[in-house]
Amino acid sequence: MQLSPVLAELAQYPFARLDDWKAEAKARGIELIDFGMGDPREVTPAFIREALAAAIEPVSSYPRATGLPELREAISGWIDRRFGVPVDPATEVVPTLGSKEAIFSFAQVALGDKRLVAIPEPAYPVYERGALFANGNVVTVPLSEENGWLPDLEAFDAWDEIALFWLCYPNNPTGAVAPLSLYEELAARAREHGFVLCSDEAYSELWFDEPPVSALQVEDRSNVVVFNTLSKRSSMTGYRSGFVSAPREICDALRAFRPTVGTAPQEFVQRASVTAWSDDGHVDAVRALYRRKRDTLMPAL
Repeated sequence: MQLSPVLAELAQYPFARLDDWKAEAKARGIELIDFGMGDPREVTPAFIREALAAAIEPVSSYPRATGLPELREAISGWIDRRFGVPVDPATEVVPTLGSKEAIFSFAQVALGDKRLVAIPEPAYPVYERGALFANGNVVTVPLSEENGWLPDLEAFDAWDEIALFWLCYPNNPTGAVAPLSLYEELAARAREHGFVLCSDEAYSELWFDEPPVSALQVEDRSNVVVFNTLSKRSSMTGYRSGFVSAPREICDALRAFRPTVGTAPQEFVQRASVTAWSDDGHVDAVRALYRRKRDTLMPAL
């Protein structure tokens, strides 16, 4: 039996490999400090868990890929409060099963005649894997400490060939943040050369002093797609609830694609997500906790 050649050629997923190494080390009695998967140790706030429990109905139904209207409204409201950007909840927001699955599958929707996907290096491995499983090709754009862990756009020359250009800020794994000018420049290049700027903003709410900007804040969002999630913002990694915000044409394509693969959070998770996106106070409390940890640890380092 022959399986996918892409799967056969890929190395083991890094976090699965790390889990194996951690298990082996623990078995040898080694005490670990885990810098692996970004899984918050802070509890999911009680009001979100209570909203989840209250939303469980006696009869379970398939969740629709378009998501509940009230969830799209809550996401749109949060985007407006956080970034000052009005987006249409009916046409410019698609709820997702976290952000990982949406990032992985986006190449299946967005790759056409052009098959080249530009990803930063280092980067979250799902950008590359999603492109490869969609029969795309990958080119890396190095991030250097000397450049503030931003991509050197002048050193990249494949603008007419790429279909997607991935960014992640605040950056995983460096923690760097990007200025709005970077998003503006890349959005302008995307319009000029006909590619999509994909911005993974899963860490947008983990900041100490100044809130990071979003690619949604560019003047012209025609070729910009933003992925975000409740995982880090609200300590909800296990809930798997996020969103894509994009121009109507792209959201229409996602709404056409996603019912085929059935990816939508369960309705009780969506209703808990409405509660989470509608409340900003619990995120402020988490940031305050991070600041206290920083202030405690940094003098020791």
